[in-house]
Amino acid sequence: MIQEERLWQRLMELGEIGRQPTGGITRLSFTKEERAAKEKVAAYMKEAGLFVYEDAAGNLIGRKEGTDKEAPVVLVGSHLDSVYNGGMFDGPLGVLAAVEVVQTMNENGVKTKHPIEVVAFTDEEGARFRFGMIGSRAMAGALSADELNYQDANGVSVAEAMQEAGLNPHHIGKAARKPGSVKAYVELHIEQGRVLEEANLPVGIVTGIAGLVWVKFTVEGKAEHAGATPMLLRRDPLVAAAQIIEVIEQEAKETGTTVGTVGQLHVFPGGINIIPERVEFVLDLRDLDAAVRDNVLQSINEQAQKIGKERNVKVTTELLQEMPPVLCSELVQNAAKEACQKLGLDVFSLPSGASHDGVQLVGLCPIGMIFVRSQDGVSHSPDEWSTKEDCAAGANVLYHTVLRLATGE
Repeated sequence: MIQEERLWQRLMELGEIGRQPTGGITRLSFTKEERAAKEKVAAYMKEAGLFVYEDAAGNLIGRKEGTDKEAPVVLVGSHLDSVYNGGMFDGPLGVLAAVEVVQTMNENGVKTKHPIEVVAFTDEEGARFRFGMIGSRAMAGALSADELNYQDANGVSVAEAMQEAGLNPHHIGKAARKPGSVKAYVELHIEQGRVLEEANLPVGIVTGIAGLVWVKFTVEGKAEHAGATPMLLRRDPLVAAAQIIEVIEQEAKETGTTVGTVGQLHVFPGGINIIPERVEFVLDLRDLDAAVRDNVLQSINEQAQKIGKERNVKVTTELLQEMPPVLCSELVQNAAKEACQKLGLDVFSLPSGASHDGVQLVGLCPIGMIFVRSQDGVSHSPDEWSTKEDCAAGANVLYHTVLRLATGE
């Protein structure tokens, strides 16, 4: 069993790095806050008896050697960066629990055939450059030189930020792992939802990670005086946009599995007494089944065009990003199920609506995740919280999962 108090103390210590006056955490990639977090975690890794290094993408890695040094590695971890004003558990719990797992093994003289590597991936969130999973993309050999040109709000590119952090962007390819070199990747993470809380369970086993699509909608009408233009003569793009957003909700609900969100909307020119000329909003659509998700999107697009014709406004769309769904491997799920049974915990499976580094690694190795209950389902917020007991329960499931993967064939 892992040391609950040690894990919790480290979570609290790390949670002070990047702390904002609001109580939230801001640790963006390649910043002094992220560097301080890496140094803190590197010290924990060394205390745990790991060989510590950073790869060409800035991924922080701590290695516990196996009895067979040539055996493929079992990779376990998460990330240390945050969104703006985020919480203290999203990412760090997975990294620190992984450190705790290998430290517990070393303290108890537990040896494994397969080497185990704890990894803190670079920039999972994408908050700084609006382009995330940089470290896991690099490890999977899926990060291109062009993608290092993404810029932050100050015009600093990923490549420039890497150089400022002492990394050589021209060497990014050295972070890629060879096919067959990784046996499996497993990550402990807070759920960021309320499914486990509603089921009154501390831990769940992830079946897959939903595939997302981001689509920008632009609705163009005619700007006119709010008082002088009769209702029947208006070409109001905001009213049309509202109808489309209602369609999004209806279509997503219809499947029972799809989730659709509009979290960004801009109205131009934005005057109180002006009928808008143009409205832009972005749809975030997700489902574990790509075909279901794409059918929902097609229906939304068809109805949006119909609304546009009825209201005499122009509706156009632009695909911003698309990620396919990723199923968690039976290898990792079964190991996690065995772990739950060994610990006397209910075996409970659920999908992940949020995306994680594992989606980038699926072409490299089998992947899997373990969720820990989130209080009120809150995440990406200063109010993000998981209890000490739930974090320990998740870490213990992780321990037995990793042990099974690292000792089995």
